[in-house]
Amino acid sequence: MNAIGWPNWRRLNQEGIVFAIAILLFAAAALGLPGFLTADNLVAIVRSVSVLGILALGMAVVIIGRGIDLSAVAIMAMSVAWYLQLLNTGTSDGLAFLYVLAGVLAIGLLNGFLVAYADVPAIFVTLATGSFVFGYVRSQLITQDAVPVPGGHWVELLGGVRFLDIPVEVFVFAGLAFLVFLFLRCTKWGRFIYFAGDNPVAARNIGVPVRPMLVLRYVLSAFVALIAGLLTAASLHSINTRIVNSTLLYDIVLVAVIGGIGLSGGRGGVRNVLVGAALIGILLNAMTIIDIPLLYQNLIKAAILLGAIIVDGIINPRDEQTAQQGDI
Repeated sequence: MNAIGWPNWRRLNQEGIVFAIAILLFAAAALGLPGFLTADNLVAIVRSVSVLGILALGMAVVIIGRGIDLSAVAIMAMSVAWYLQLLNTGTSDGLAFLYVLAGVLAIGLLNGFLVAYADVPAIFVTLATGSFVFGYVRSQLITQDAVPVPGGHWVELLGGVRFLDIPVEVFVFAGLAFLVFLFLRCTKWGRFIYFAGDNPVAARNIGVPVRPMLVLRYVLSAFVALIAGLLTAASLHSINTRIVNSTLLYDIVLVAVIGGIGLSGGRGGVRNVLVGAALIGILLNAMTIIDIPLLYQNLIKAAILLGAIIVDGIINPRDEQTAQQGDI
């Protein structure tokens, strides 16, 4: 039984319930929507959630450790836009990538330092750094909203790579999911994340380096965002910085929460991200085939996100240690 008297199997089976809903939704779409079961559409579903799933992997690591990263989309879009801008103005590939990688890791370190050592709530830190990254890069480092990939560059070539007619980003997503799974479940640093997310005070008392591990989580999230941005540019042959103002960030949180990763920390894993990504991918594809206007699609997603957060609050109630941490 949990704190409000509900049996713990509800929490344990949340992932299974969401997976069952995804299967039912898939079956309904297959029966009722023309063209849903075509090979091209099924590949499109998987491809559409690959970048979203990659970003959700980074978000999941942060949330499991009792945090949140609202700067992920800004880091994704603006770092790659700067990288492409440097390439288009003649900077060598290696030097441009080093500049961008250093900038991405610096933002991750800044996020982690302010949350871990300055005790600023993560939601405010990452919201501010995301806004700063977008404003600074757009005003000082790039000249237009959409920055194209130089012709013949490896990013452009990457977008055309397919195995068994499946785009490369699907395999990158699968590979990253496997690596994150190994990190969380098979390394002491991954276990430290769960310990700190479940009870940071107890984790510190048993010798877990809680603050350095918190910094590591935000650095990993920033690095994963860079990978997602490169794959986006490879697929579209450009990066549009206006994506920062889209609903992508809410979709990332939606995938994590609806899949069963508790916002109170210490719970969840890669499998929850995969289940959440599957459900959202099928839902978005079905709404697109039905031709539901984007405004109503966003309304539906917002309602699902709100419902998922409410359910998470019931299933994974905030304990005393969570309350002491303030807002996520």
